[in-house]
Amino acid sequence: MRDLNRNQFFLLGVLLVLLGGQFRLIDTVVLTPEAAKLLIGEPRPAPTASFSLPPLLPGQRSTNNHRTIRPPEWLGYALLSIGAVLILHAMAMPKPEKSG
Repeated sequence: MRDLNRNQFFLLGVLLVLLGGQFRLIDTVVLTPEAAKLLIGEPRPAPTASFSLPPLLPGQRSTNNHRTIRPPEWLGYALLSIGAVLILHAMAMPKPEKSG
């Protein structure tokens, strides 16, 4: 398998920083029924017993055929820090050699 070069590390770091920033700015994500079906799968029928299974993600609930997801607060910080480390790693790597 081919190793990642400096530019690829930098791009991955920038994407993770931007994604982490987005997760820091939002509180909840409300999925449409089509998006919920694509990401989570077929909707489960309503439980008929007196108990229900825990949701896949914390803070996830289903209301009126929409899924609400509350990402944990630490997720944004984790993505920001991993992205920053990748950007700094890319800066420390040698520049790619010019071909041609």
